[in-house]
Amino acid sequence: MNKRTLRSSLLVSAAMLPSVVYAQGAQQAVTLGELDVVASAPSASVRSASGALLGIDRDKLPQNSSVLTSADVNRVGAPSVLRALDERVGSISINNAQGNPFQPTITYRGFEASPLGGSPQGVAVYVNGQRFNTSFGDTVQWDLIPDIAVDRIELEGSNPAFGLNALGGSLQVLLKNGFTYQGTELNVLGGSFGRGSVSFQHGQRSDNVGLYIAGTSLSENGWRKRSPSRLRQFYADLGVQAEKGEFHLNFSGAINSLTGNGTLPVDLLAFQRNEVFTYPDKTLNEYGRIGISGIYDIAPTVTLQGNAYIGRFSQQTANGDAAELENCEANPDFICSEGANEQQFFLRDRMNAPVRASSVRTADFASLPLFADRFDEGGPYAFLNQTRTQTDNFGATIQTTVRERLFDMPNRFVLGGSYDGGRTRFSADNSVGGLTFDRGFAGPGIVVRSDDNAITPVSVHSSNDYGGIYIQNNTDITDRLTLTLQGRYNMAKIVLRDQIGTALNGDHYFERFNPGIGATYKIIPDLLTAYGGYVEANRAPTPAELSCADPLAPCSLTNFFVGDPPLKQVVSRTVEAGFRGRIPVSAEFGGIVSWKAGVFRARNEDDITFVPSDITIGRAFFQNVGSTRRQGVEAGIAYTTPVWNAFLDYAFVDATFQTPLALNSGGNPFATPNPAQPDNDEARQVFVRPGDRLPGVAPHQIKVGVQYLVTPEWKVGMLARYATGKFLVGDDSNLNKTTGDYAVIGFNTSYRIAQNIEVYGYVENALNAKYATFGTFSPVGEVPILALPNASSNRSLAPGAPIAAYGGLRIFW
Repeated sequence: MNKRTLRSSLLVSAAMLPSVVYAQGAQQAVTLGELDVVASAPSASVRSASGALLGIDRDKLPQNSSVLTSADVNRVGAPSVLRALDERVGSISINNAQGNPFQPTITYRGFEASPLGGSPQGVAVYVNGQRFNTSFGDTVQWDLIPDIAVDRIELEGSNPAFGLNALGGSLQVLLKNGFTYQGTELNVLGGSFGRGSVSFQHGQRSDNVGLYIAGTSLSENGWRKRSPSRLRQFYADLGVQAEKGEFHLNFSGAINSLTGNGTLPVDLLAFQRNEVFTYPDKTLNEYGRIGISGIYDIAPTVTLQGNAYIGRFSQQTANGDAAELENCEANPDFICSEGANEQQFFLRDRMNAPVRASSVRTADFASLPLFADRFDEGGPYAFLNQTRTQTDNFGATIQTTVRERLFDMPNRFVLGGSYDGGRTRFSADNSVGGLTFDRGFAGPGIVVRSDDNAITPVSVHSSNDYGGIYIQNNTDITDRLTLTLQGRYNMAKIVLRDQIGTALNGDHYFERFNPGIGATYKIIPDLLTAYGGYVEANRAPTPAELSCADPLAPCSLTNFFVGDPPLKQVVSRTVEAGFRGRIPVSAEFGGIVSWKAGVFRARNEDDITFVPSDITIGRAFFQNVGSTRRQGVEAGIAYTTPVWNAFLDYAFVDATFQTPLALNSGGNPFATPNPAQPDNDEARQVFVRPGDRLPGVAPHQIKVGVQYLVTPEWKVGMLARYATGKFLVGDDSNLNKTTGDYAVIGFNTSYRIAQNIEVYGYVENALNAKYATFGTFSPVGEVPILALPNASSNRSLAPGAPIAAYGGLRIFW
């Protein structure tokens, strides 16, 4: 297909959908008896306007799935999507690399959904049926989701219908509206580390019109030094129901200021856990999106669904880092950077003049006896890396569901098309300043570039157009056996235009058809079901990755882009199988016991990872690293009664490299010199063997929860999780210690003091465990630490928060 016809071909295909499916004829509708359904496709509704089920009965889904409701999100009293996912789903793990509770990387089956541009994004995320992965880097900005407005979360294994990034699976968040929520709630929270929040929601229905509005204002100081955050979120939905249709107009917005001070060297961590290594590390997110969606019954058995959106996402970051700079040997009055082979390059300002050392305000480290020899000629210096990203995003999805008999067998057929576009303006620069005694950046700073252009301002415009046409067919061959056939054709066009020179210019086009097949069999109806399937999925390299793939021109960890070699798209092939069912409970005890147990294996070809630079501290580049494999076991059991409920989830994830590699790893103490660069001390590498574990993935996790209704008014609960250690990012050959195993337990309670008033409280990390969720290596030798002048270990961890207590009040009308 001609690249220029991408958008028009998708619109033509979408316009034809109703006539294509309606041509199959109007026969007797097939009624699905099971109310527990999932959309299993990019749609915001599992019901038609007439109330017929459009999604698929979860018991007929050939993948493992998890569904969380608003009750799970509000389990401890204060709503949180991130807490619900972390505490309730066994194969989800949190990597808090940023050190901010609202910016974690979520790992599902070893695939990441992260707000960080340096993470390989392997989960497709949708909100109200609209793609939520950002246009520029496929990142997932969790802080933009209005927690209190969440009605339902659907998480399932790899499914090609969800398009790009669904390598490991898909996560769909459905928000409330005036038809699904009526009433008013005010939720006020306060507690440890200066956290305070006010949330509200209101929903009402008047005849065929529904209105829902919600908002949150949250502020906290953070438990570590210099780590305040502020969230402002708002969501509104206006819906109208008709005899054959339902239509919604909604708006979602947020203005969030987040501070995440990253990992901490282990020597400093042992000295004081709430310290920061270097600062500042601030992110300002501004977001607004308008969406429309509709559902219309063309016939009793044919339903048309669609949505469209337009929005803007703006992000500014400011990150203070150590700078490998020194006074120039050729002329000590000026500042130079150090490149490969210890070669020096002059720093120049915007006027192309060399930067004088006297123009940068530095702390007087030379007056301190322990550091006098190191800084007697000036310094130490620091960088303030700043980025500005503004993305206009837009898209549309149209989908038709047909529920008719096929060869006299009940059948569900879905045909859909989607288009998602983005136009991004990105700029970034480095400002040189001094390093303060407590390792902060001392401004105001001078924007610089180096003579070798390893440090240089960047300005680039990018456009990305992603489209797909997908089908899904579920046939009940017998009343026990269901066969699923599915597939999606993905297309991606990415254009980069350098606004300063030509180095970043590039045009890229990717396409692929991803098939899938699966089946379920009810061995004992309603009690025991077997499932299994095979699917393929892909993701195209993002504009961020394509612009940062040159090892000779690495990027800052805050997304500087200075090169444009090609990258291959990632293709995943997944097989999974398992059993699920229910266990009868005697009338004496009552309730329902549900359980599941399954295995999966996903192999990625041409996987992409962020490889540290051997030239500049804090820089890296994207690289295809051959094959990787993620395989494991998922099992869970839950018991629910009117008085109490309990669950136990276990996951084993074996995520490994499958291709031998030599990767840069300058900070790794077990790395060996690169023989290709014998004169460059920074050029060190590790040798990865097939079977070495991927960093950042916990092999074993156990999650337990209990909630008990002591009286009709009083409820108590407990949540606990255990995880084994993860290898550090940069330790791809697995020669260093892991982050360490840990167990965390929390308690919660609530009491209804009146018909419409409830007080609640909860304690996190009640035993005050000292643990870490992420690890990497930091340049300790380049950063003077006054309290620990002899600190030598590059090992650096992201510490988990200590014990914290919160209390709140919920008022209902």
